[in-house]
Amino acid sequence: MAVSPSSSAQQARQALANRLTELCRDAGLTGRDIAQRCGWSPSKSSRIMNARTPPSADDIRAWCRACSADDQTEDLIASLRTAEEMWVGWRRMERAGLKQAQEARLPLFERTHRFRSYSSWLVPGLIQTYGYTEAVLRAVQRRRVQVDDVAEAVAVRMERQRLLYEGDRRFAFLVEESVLRNGLGGGDVQIGQLGHLLTVGSLPNVSLGVVPMRADRLRMPVEGFWIFDTTQVNVELVSGYLTITQPSEVAMYADTFSELADMAAYGANARALITAAMDSLG
Repeated sequence: MAVSPSSSAQQARQALANRLTELCRDAGLTGRDIAQRCGWSPSKSSRIMNARTPPSADDIRAWCRACSADDQTEDLIASLRTAEEMWVGWRRMERAGLKQAQEARLPLFERTHRFRSYSSWLVPGLIQTYGYTEAVLRAVQRRRVQVDDVAEAVAVRMERQRLLYEGDRRFAFLVEESVLRNGLGGGDVQIGQLGHLLTVGSLPNVSLGVVPMRADRLRMPVEGFWIFDTTQVNVELVSGYLTITQPSEVAMYADTFSELADMAAYGANARALITAAMDSLG
């Protein structure tokens, strides 16, 4: 699946631009009128109204004043923040360290009842061991984060795993077979992680599938993603963190998950693949 960081975010920016345009028209004004009242060039109003340039919070305040619609300001600024948060670069998300980035995701996990996770790179965070998580986050910290709070971030992720055992939540995890053999953290960490997968996979509210490596594969691996209930998808890309909320795009990921799930091995067959990966480590 080809992912554009701008897909859902552009939809949100367009919706904001449409609301600003409606305010302008309801006030009997043109874009040129707005520009004159705000002290802008007419081209700036045009770019905002056509969603080519996102407004700042100050731009929205000025726009609402010009339209005598100050009561709309806070709601529109909230819409702006929503659009901005759909695509967040790692530098921005992790500027205060990895612990804060881990904590920021907790409310979403707590309000979700049905989780679907596909990973082509790593074991998903909710079913990682302490050692594996430490290896993952240490690699991230060395690559792109100046603050070293790895131990604190690992603790936050480990605490979040309580959700596996609370309430009526259901979890479906899919991993590529290559994830079982990526060597992250070294042999001991890998053996511990693979053994943990055997344990977690036996939980009654957890489905664990392994997509096997095979020569006649019809569906290629894609970027890893999480589906939260039926309302949101999150994708971790090399450059940043993508949030998708447009129903048509969420449905595309749900369809992709179903296709990959149909290819996966479960139960005894999945355990055999995991055990073979453990055996290869000696």
